Amino acid sequence: MTRPTATLLISCPDRQGLVATIANFIYSYGGNIVHADQHTDFERGVFLSRVEWQLDGFNLPREIIAPAFEAIAFPLEANWEVHFSDEIPRLAIWVTQQDHCLLDLLWRQRAKELPAEIPLILSNHETLRPIAERFGIDYHHIPISSQTKAESEARQLDLLQEYNIDLAVLAKYMQILSTDFIDRFPKIINIHHSFLPAFPGARPYHRAHKRGVKIIGATAHYATVDLDEGPIVEQDVVRVSHRDEVADLIRKGKDLERMVLARAVRLHLQHRVLVYGNRTVVFS
Repeated sequence: MTRPTATLLISCPDRQGLVATIANFIYSYGGNIVHADQHTDFERGVFLSRVEWQLDGFNLPREIIAPAFEAIAFPLEANWEVHFSDEIPRLAIWVTQQDHCLLDLLWRQRAKELPAEIPLILSNHETLRPIAERFGIDYHHIPISSQTKAESEARQLDLLQEYNIDLAVLAKYMQILSTDFIDRFPKIINIHHSFLPAFPGARPYHRAHKRGVKIIGATAHYATVDLDEGPIVEQDVVRVSHRDEVADLIRKGKDLERMVLARAVRLHLQHRVLVYGNRTVVFS
């Protein structure tokens, strides 16, 4: 088995000696760093880093690591978090009626490409229940209308808590989450069928075809209160031509959506994404 590791993600105002400060903290307790990366946004004066070290031989119990590091992080005005490789995150996948992203995520999880458990699928339709049953995953159908939105979202939040969900993945969930919902559960990755910021909102392939674009794309981003404007985690594109109809763009786009969403979820699960402002640094 792979030895368990701890991963520190940190961002703070840039200053001299930050790399040494972090490394010395790990070294002082006997830690062996196995991966380290950092980036400085000079325009914004922000330092960002991901450091991973082995827990074998580290002289702090894991429950003491965060309190011990807080004494260092506080004077640095740092935002930070620590994760452990042997703690398996729990995902909820949200869908409407399209199945391509759902099936891809489930297959990758079963193939152990995604280090996560998937105990819950949520949908505003019954259409994809047979897939959940085939994979032995609980499926909750929660219809949503303008009149019932608050009640439906309250039930969704209850389920996220009941199943101890760490990350919600909107795998073609064609509903807009409320500000209150996102404030209460901000760990959400969405897949958008466009290379944002081009063609946000609905029917991007139709608009792209009308515009005569030569490439189409897909974007995975964290959901925020501003529709399709959250911090971008992963993107990709494919070429199209004047011979392609809307149906061709949709077919090619679905392939991109699967790959882009899977890569974004994997990067998040591996704790390789740092958000600052409305931007991300991805330590791949």
